[in-house]
Amino acid sequence: MNINELHPQEVFSIFHEITQVPRPSKREGKIIEWLKAFAVKHNLEHTVDEAGNIIMRKPATPGYEDKPGVILQAHMDMVCEKNNDTVHDFDNDPIHAYIDGDFIKAQGTTLGADNGIGMALMLAAITSDTLKHPALECLFTVDEETGLTGAFRLQDGCLQGKQLINLDSEDDGQVFIGCAGGIDTLAKMHYSPISNCQLPIANSLLAIHIKVGGLMGGHSGDDINKGRGNANKILVRFLYQVMQATDMQLATINGGNLRNAIAREAEAVIAIPMAFKEDIRVMLNHYIATIEAEIGDVEKDFFMHLETTDMPALFIPTDKAKVLIQALYACPHGMTAMSKTMPGLVETSTNLASIKMKEDEKGAFVEINTSQRSSIESKKHDIKQMVECALALACDEVTHGDGYPGWAPNPQSPLLEVTKKAYQDLFAAEPKVLAIHAGLECGLFLEKYPYLDMVSIGPQMFGVHSPQERLSIASTGKCWEWLKRILETF
Repeated sequence: MNINELHPQEVFSIFHEITQVPRPSKREGKIIEWLKAFAVKHNLEHTVDEAGNIIMRKPATPGYEDKPGVILQAHMDMVCEKNNDTVHDFDNDPIHAYIDGDFIKAQGTTLGADNGIGMALMLAAITSDTLKHPALECLFTVDEETGLTGAFRLQDGCLQGKQLINLDSEDDGQVFIGCAGGIDTLAKMHYSPISNCQLPIANSLLAIHIKVGGLMGGHSGDDINKGRGNANKILVRFLYQVMQATDMQLATINGGNLRNAIAREAEAVIAIPMAFKEDIRVMLNHYIATIEAEIGDVEKDFFMHLETTDMPALFIPTDKAKVLIQALYACPHGMTAMSKTMPGLVETSTNLASIKMKEDEKGAFVEINTSQRSSIESKKHDIKQMVECALALACDEVTHGDGYPGWAPNPQSPLLEVTKKAYQDLFAAEPKVLAIHAGLECGLFLEKYPYLDMVSIGPQMFGVHSPQERLSIASTGKCWEWLKRILETF
């Protein structure tokens, strides 16, 4: 069976079309044009604002004219992650999706169900000939994944409804009524490379390539408390041990990709004294055993290996390399506090997302990206400052993004009551009402539209922001029935 033949076909046929349209964050031009063409094809009123956000509208069906209008919302961009051995151009290539039992997966890349399936649910609702509903607005925002740009630049007065259903959640049978705020940190350590002949005892050094991989990665909000390994932290911890044991020189270090994804892979090239060749292998074997004892029950496919390689031409100066490794080792990663008001909710966390070697007008530098989250504004800035202090040990530039606000829960929400009742009527069970540690655009919507009553729902997904991303087919069907019942019983 093809994806566009799955049930509910009205949802999966649209989702399949979406997977064929490239839509990286900040480069959403092709999906914007696709959405505009979709609106024209279905005779839907639509507007595009200066940011690229699209709003489609459809009048209420007969008998629902006096009901309050509803806004359905999802973001159009996707996280673009792939395995190192996968050849894929996210700017031009379609996602190669396939069916595996109850799941839709992608071949070696992220699937983009975050948030493509939310878009598909919205478009299926607004084009349905049988669904009864109040006046509908479908809001598609740009660049949610790398800056919430669309939500930040959404203009006042462009939305008419007073109830908003966000379709960017990833857990079956759960209603989210709050989310964490977040802020990103970018640090740079500039340096003047030295040649290999300038190294101490240059003639008796051996070049070693070290790689960490096989980790699950995942969403830096949803998955930060699941005990998964961060490839950057694992690599740096080992490099620190080697640095303590022998005269280590650092040529390259790279790991992770996106600020909102836990690093799955990392690698470095170092040089060590030739006499330390066997010692480093023994050290690595002991280190692997330590890491497996710490995270092996979660990270079944973790691996770490080293091999000799050609001597690099350039290295980071020894003093710079030393403070860099120390700063990265000192930089916190992971959950730092649990919520005291909502059991089971992560309150505060930070993600050491990526380490990259680059060049700019100042010359060579190592760039470090981190992402901090908290449901308490003061704790968000506290963890941001903690990261800044650690990275400032090595970096000459440490800057922070504008950040985004959290969304405070409203347990008395009328929309929440409708959403809960719809689920109970359909499935004879209570949905869980939760807040989420991941960031949603809802907090920014409230700044411009403080009267909005909001909930967030979505079908079950796993492994988002990684090539292990997969979407439950059965859960998508449930979510579609749930969304329809909410609109019909509003």
